[in-house]
Amino acid sequence: MNSDRVREFRRIVWSHYKKEGRNELPWRKTKDPYRILVSEIMLQQTQVSRVIEKYKEFLKKFPTVRALAKAPLSDVLKIWSGLGYNRRGKYLHDAAKKVVADFNGNFKKALEHPLPGVGPYTRAAVKAFAFNEPGEIIETNVRTAFIHHFYRGRFSVKKMSDKDLLPILRLAAKGQDPREWHWALMDYGSYLKRSGVRNNSRSAHYTKQSKFEGSLRQVRGQILRDLMDGKKGRKGEEWEKAFAGLVRDGLIVKEKGKWRIA
Repeated sequence: MNSDRVREFRRIVWSHYKKEGRNELPWRKTKDPYRILVSEIMLQQTQVSRVIEKYKEFLKKFPTVRALAKAPLSDVLKIWSGLGYNRRGKYLHDAAKKVVADFNGNFKKALEHPLPGVGPYTRAAVKAFAFNEPGEIIETNVRTAFIHHFYRGRFSVKKMSDKDLLPILRLAAKGQDPREWHWALMDYGSYLKRSGVRNNSRSAHYTKQSKFEGSLRQVRGQILRDLMDGKKGRKGEEWEKAFAGLVRDGLIVKEKGKWRIA
């Protein structure tokens, strides 16, 4: 890869960040790995604008990893309600319990081991944003930026895998501050998307999000809200399917003949 092109790419990314960086985002004002983990789990498949207030509400209720680990899942899901994908709330709760029980709250150690709901991207993101450690952070905005600058008009049929992007990603990150470089990349990729750049379908990892209205996700969320409010559930094929999924995911359990949040 031409080093001049990489330098020009860095210049563009940093220039945009200096003018338009989203430094007001609340999770950018902390280096606490717990708070950063909360933000990263919440931001999965959810828009930033929807996450901001929920993030603040969640941390007001569960300000530390120990507070979250001690809380019942029902309390966690009450706060999580409205974000969707309630499994993420359970994974976050399970991860907090593991960090406290197995690592005495030490995230540095915990991140070297498997944690519920924490895949390679989330692990690398927490390491970068909490500890300023270099790593390979690839998400939708980062893919947008690299595909737009380095693969535009090329491989029109081929889908770009993250493995394809890694060499240029590593080269561009060389010598850069890990925390701020990845913030800058994400902000620039977000800007490109708002400007009309639509290249996510060029990524082999892209899946179009299904509509929420009338979806199984919507029914799952309603079942959880009904259980929290003590209401009787509805019936029907979709309801049965959603209910079975919640049981399988460990979100609800039967106790003394009645269903409740696990």
